[in-house]
Amino acid sequence: MIGKFFQKPTTQENERVPPGQYLAKGFPVLTYGETPTISTDEWKFQVSGLAKQAIFTWSDFMSLPQHEFTADFHCVTRWSKLDVKWTGIKVTDFMKLIEVDPKAAHVMEHSYGGYTTNISIEDFVREENFFAFKLLGEPLPREHGGPMRLVVPHLYAWKSAKWINGLEFTAKEDLGFWERNGYHRRGEPWAEERYSTS
Repeated sequence: MIGKFFQKPTTQENERVPPGQYLAKGFPVLTYGETPTISTDEWKFQVSGLAKQAIFTWSDFMSLPQHEFTADFHCVTRWSKLDVKWTGIKVTDFMKLIEVDPKAAHVMEHSYGGYTTNISIEDFVREENFFAFKLLGEPLPREHGGPMRLVVPHLYAWKSAKWINGLEFTAKEDLGFWERNGYHRRGEPWAEERYSTS
C-alpha cells in the first residue's frame, strides 16, 4: 500500500512533513457522506452569528483580488501532499467586506451537505488562509470541494471545509462534525493533534 499510493519523505522533505505522515503520490479524496453538486449560479455564502448578517454571491467573491497559492496539505489520516497549487481569495481580503463583533472569538464553517467544522478567529484570520476555487489551474472539482472550499494550510485538512457556504461567528467555541465525533478541537499537524484527549 505504501509503495503504490504513498511514500516516505526524503531527507530533504522531512522538515516539511509532520510526524506520522506519508507523502501521497496522487491527491486522495476523503469525504463523509454524499458529494454535493452546486453551480456557481446558485452558490451563496452567508455570514451569521456575531457579525452583520450578509449573503454573498459567486460574483461578489470573484470581484475580490485573486491570487495563486502553493501550500502543503496534511490530512489527519496520515497522508500529506506538498506544493499543492491553488487559485483563490485571501481570507483577510474577504474579512474587509464584513463587520464582525469584537466579542467573536470563534468561527463555525458551514458547508453544502451540512458539514461543519470549528476554528478560532486567531487560526482563521491568517494571511496564508484562502478560499480556493481552482486546483492546478482548473476549476475546483466537486470531489475536492468545488465550486469553493476553504484552505487552512497550518491545520489538518478537515478544518479546510469543502463546499463552503457560510461562516458563523461566535463568542464561545462550538464543536463541528468531526470534533463532536472524537477529533481534536484544533488539529495542528506538527503537534499531532489528531483526536480529542477529553
